[in-house]
Amino acid sequence: MKRTIDDRRNYGLLPKRNYMLLLLALLAAVIIVSLCLGRYFVSIETVVKVLGSHLLPLEQTWERVEFNIVMNLRLPRILGAALVGSALALSGATYQGIFKNPLVSPDLLGVSAGACVGSAIGILLHVGSLWIQILAFIGGIAAVALTTGIPKLMRRTSAVTLVLAGVIVGGFMNSLIGLMKYLADPETELAEMTYWQLGSLANIKYPDLLSVGPVIIISGSILLAMRWRINILSMGEDEARILGMNIRRERNIAILCATLMTASAVCISGTIGWIGLVIPHLARRLAGADNRRVLPVSCAISAVFLIFIDTIARTLTGAELPLGVLTGFIGAPFFAWIMIRERNDV
Repeated sequence: MKRTIDDRRNYGLLPKRNYMLLLLALLAAVIIVSLCLGRYFVSIETVVKVLGSHLLPLEQTWERVEFNIVMNLRLPRILGAALVGSALALSGATYQGIFKNPLVSPDLLGVSAGACVGSAIGILLHVGSLWIQILAFIGGIAAVALTTGIPKLMRRTSAVTLVLAGVIVGGFMNSLIGLMKYLADPETELAEMTYWQLGSLANIKYPDLLSVGPVIIISGSILLAMRWRINILSMGEDEARILGMNIRRERNIAILCATLMTASAVCISGTIGWIGLVIPHLARRLAGADNRRVLPVSCAISAVFLIFIDTIARTLTGAELPLGVLTGFIGAPFFAWIMIRERNDV
């Protein structure tokens, strides 16, 4: 029996059982293929043996250069892509759920721009990576506070007002970034700021993963654990109060975790647009409207997507392409297609 339109909206296209196993299998396959591809091709057999040598006593049949390429060059970058993609999509799905607005994302709320401002301040002050991460988090929190505070000052809490507030805050943060780029040293600081704005995973190493990985994993685990509460928050404040939920506490925890994940992702990858907006929409088409399915599906899909995009960025041409450019080329038309499909389903 074919599903009706309402069934697809409620339950999605993915099977109810073992859907995460399918996505995790796809993620594992994409990781293996990405480890193989590059300017120096490594066979799948060699990649599997190199990875397995850390768990099993395998005889070394690979060259030392192949081991270094797989373990020291490509693997930290791929793991970083999975972390960053999951963080951006999960935070975007969380924002859309708690604000009851499908147009909300870390970009539209100004979180990414605010985190980038914090990172730029850290670059100008020549502080270490830890302080850059802290300043990025402060910038992201400040951006969210401004974006959510403007509608309250205007006494208009509609979805359109929230989006417009995000545009205002994002524009202001981008102006601050422009000012700091004007004041930056063109030979050192300016290049690093430009790197943050365009987005790249080229410089990710294992110490970077160790510094932001626990933050992203812990924050993401909290959001996944409270995803049924996000369902309640998305129903409205009256329904949440009837069910006995502490709305302010739950909302603040969700915003804090989502902002922390976005800021941590910006710290190691720079600004990568569209993921936090497009991927949750795709997850809802596949998994339905239930956030208990949408959030984990968003994580898995976004990890696969960003690994795929990063592989294209480093293999398509001789010079590496910025990730923000590629996600814009792919994300904007894809989002338009999703909107057209949703309109046709009405």
